[in-house]
Amino acid sequence: MPEMGNSLRAAALLAFVVLSILVSLLISSMQQFGARISHFSNATPAADEPQSASLRGALIQQLNERRKEIIPLLLPDREEDEGGLSGASRLDSDWDHSLWNEITHGSRKAHLDEMGCDSLVDMQAVEVLGSGYTKLVVKVNLAGGRPVALKLVNEQGIDMGKCLEEFKDPQGCRELVSYKLKKEIVLLQRLHHPNVIKLKGHCAGDGRDQGGRGSDRGRVTVILEQGDPLQMIHLLQSPWEDRFRVCLDLVRLLHFLSLSPLGSVALLDFQPRQFVTVSGELKLTDLDDASAEETRCQSDADCILQFPHRNFTLPCSARGVCDGLNEKKNIYNAYRYFFTYLLPHQAPPGLTHLVDHIMNSTGELKADINQTLEAFEHILLLYKSGLHLDNLPPSIIRDYTLMRGMGTSGNVDYRCWPSYSQQGCVLSVHSAREAAYICNSHSQCNSFTLTGQKTWTGRLLASFRSGFSHLVPDGTSEVYVKKTKAETSAV
Repeated sequence: MPEMGNSLRAAALLAFVVLSILVSLLISSMQQFGARISHFSNATPAADEPQSASLRGALIQQLNERRKEIIPLLLPDREEDEGGLSGASRLDSDWDHSLWNEITHGSRKAHLDEMGCDSLVDMQAVEVLGSGYTKLVVKVNLAGGRPVALKLVNEQGIDMGKCLEEFKDPQGCRELVSYKLKKEIVLLQRLHHPNVIKLKGHCAGDGRDQGGRGSDRGRVTVILEQGDPLQMIHLLQSPWEDRFRVCLDLVRLLHFLSLSPLGSVALLDFQPRQFVTVSGELKLTDLDDASAEETRCQSDADCILQFPHRNFTLPCSARGVCDGLNEKKNIYNAYRYFFTYLLPHQAPPGLTHLVDHIMNSTGELKADINQTLEAFEHILLLYKSGLHLDNLPPSIIRDYTLMRGMGTSGNVDYRCWPSYSQQGCVLSVHSAREAAYICNSHSQCNSFTLTGQKTWTGRLLASFRSGFSHLVPDGTSEVYVKKTKAETSAV
């Protein structure tokens, strides 16, 4: 069958690429890896059969436990049905068998634009983006040069190593460790949002190689859109507008997670490394540690949110669950990992009181996610509209001579921070009036240019400089030159 041939070929190519990368980074040779698998597959002394059976039983038990964690995520909802049956009682009736089978045994191609094993044929590995206890993330170019990110089991990761040490079963361990990838596939299918990384498809081994030995079992590859790792050091040096965007995207994501199809979802491993940016937009890329489980309680004392330097007590609801615990956990983690570093520094003067309010309400958990999102959207509205600049005197622009349809040459630039250009001073402005205000506040500034280039908010980019040698025709630019004191007096 041509499709099966393509799948096998893609799986073989994928295994070769990943193992080749691991050869250069993590292990000495691919031959040693193959020999290790052969050793565990073929050599089990008869005297060890009882112990081996016991280990297999323990491994199967863990596999079943992992399966039980995933299956509730496949249910159409998390509520009890009319008969009062819980999700666990309904698993055999209405959970998504097709999705489970596709994740376990084959590629997910429910839509024409989704990718499967055949999409990985003729791919080229570019670089290893990251490796952790469980997973390896590799950037590859597919046939035609299209970049994607692949997530695979890290054969040399800590989770795989512990499993091999305990169970001595490479194939079973690969399947056990791969359950985090399977869970992530399910969550990505269920949690569609602009700030969640897009699942392009996946490729899963069918459990049997051509010799019928099952050596492909557990080989799961998740195909994701390619993003850039979130670099906090770079963000700290970026203009406030870009830092605000990251925080706004995060709040929009947390608002969605609080009302998701799975219920209120908490991000248990809430770190900047769990996020990437795609064309400047923040996206959550690691969902295997997300949880929609609610904390059961009998009193408020059972609902304590503990952080390194703060504890919060939430109410125990009449339903016997901690009210809003997942939501509040996400909010405070956003505050301590993102807002604290990105939001207050160099906020526009007309918005600092609103930023301070957000910092206080999230740092003290006085606001829920709806109120937090409303506060962020209000700041965005003011910033885009320029309403926060009402205190700027309209006459400030009279200090400058406007030359439309002109650019400058022979510029004498100066640097400011933070700037959109490392070679000069390029900042975003709502209008020429705001640009004039900024130029007046810079002792080096004698002119600025508006080119029509815009940021993600629609604000203009303005280039500020000390001087220039001459003007040149440029239909897309406007040059504003500070008037001399004599000219200003004459006006």
